[in-house]
Amino acid sequence: MKQIHFIIVVVFISFYACAQQIESEVKAENPTNINYSPQLVVADIHIPWGMAFLPDGSMLITEKSGTLIHFKNGQKTTINGVPEIYVRGQGGFMDIKLHPDYANNGWIYFSYASAEGEGDGGNTAIMRAKLSGNNLVEKQVLYKANPNTKKSQHFGSRIEFDNEGYLYFSIGERGERDINPQDITRDCGKIYRLYDDGRIPEDNPFVNTPNAKKAIYSYGHRNPQGMIKNHETGEIWVHEHGPQGGDEINIVQKGKNFGWPVISYGINYDGTSFTDITEKEGMEQPLFYWVPSIAPSGFAMVTSAKYPDWKGNLLVGSLKFQYLERLVLSDGKVIKREKLLDKIGRVRDVVQAPDGYIYVAVEGKGIYKIIPEK
Repeated sequence: MKQIHFIIVVVFISFYACAQQIESEVKAENPTNINYSPQLVVADIHIPWGMAFLPDGSMLITEKSGTLIHFKNGQKTTINGVPEIYVRGQGGFMDIKLHPDYANNGWIYFSYASAEGEGDGGNTAIMRAKLSGNNLVEKQVLYKANPNTKKSQHFGSRIEFDNEGYLYFSIGERGERDINPQDITRDCGKIYRLYDDGRIPEDNPFVNTPNAKKAIYSYGHRNPQGMIKNHETGEIWVHEHGPQGGDEINIVQKGKNFGWPVISYGINYDGTSFTDITEKEGMEQPLFYWVPSIAPSGFAMVTSAKYPDWKGNLLVGSLKFQYLERLVLSDGKVIKREKLLDKIGRVRDVVQAPDGYIYVAVEGKGIYKIIPEK
């Protein structure tokens, strides 16, 4: 009996020592030498969905309920002329993005839920407009997903521009899992690509496919609420909500099928399975996936010299676990995950501003600025 007890103790000590060694090796390979503190810079915003920074350093913030806020010199001003917002469940006023040449053309792009179009309910729309004083002017709807539905989930939606100036945006599958994402004749569950004025590029993958939605660039997506341009490769990357397990990061590729719901690393919320396969020929594998799900929203790639130990890392907000996640990449793979700002609240968006600082939008609180200190 004593001999068995001795063996168990030795095995436990050996396992513990091994675990400590592995942990030490990981830390040595990926040191985090920055102390940081979140500073609340814009308070009292219920659900800040998107952020964009104007050339003068001021900030535009979308509030899901339908308000556009201009934050300048410590003051919040409500911008007039916002389009009519269909607020239901996960839908409302969503992302905001400045044109890459905003300083010369003044265009601002929005994604929002809209009741315009066919059917009752709403669906995701993309608009561009200009700011004149405290008013939106020259408003143009560039895209509106149809048909409308009263379902309350999976509107998407994020906006990004690539190095050639093409406009990309995401629209979730609107709760129609078995209908929309695999059907290119239907909107929803897709990533779209347009010229910046809303025209459809002639080399989009399905422009010559009968009855296809010509703006589609990739399909088989569930509900992408994060989109970035990878500053090292120029690629458009998205992350998207899975069901219970199976949140994914995907590299958007022309005409590719990302598999939802035929393949998935997740299961239904009630614990049952809806597919028994995680891969299939003709369907893309994710760059990375989370099990369990973190409910990702907001996406940034750190390029700022203010955070040298984070350079090239990804930042992802977690709605479910209420923290900011740092993902370390090596050779195109995620090799480390780290929790930042743990328990700060439901992180809806994260943006690296032109001044190099990282800003984080937290539901029920507002906008935080991450202050690094050596």
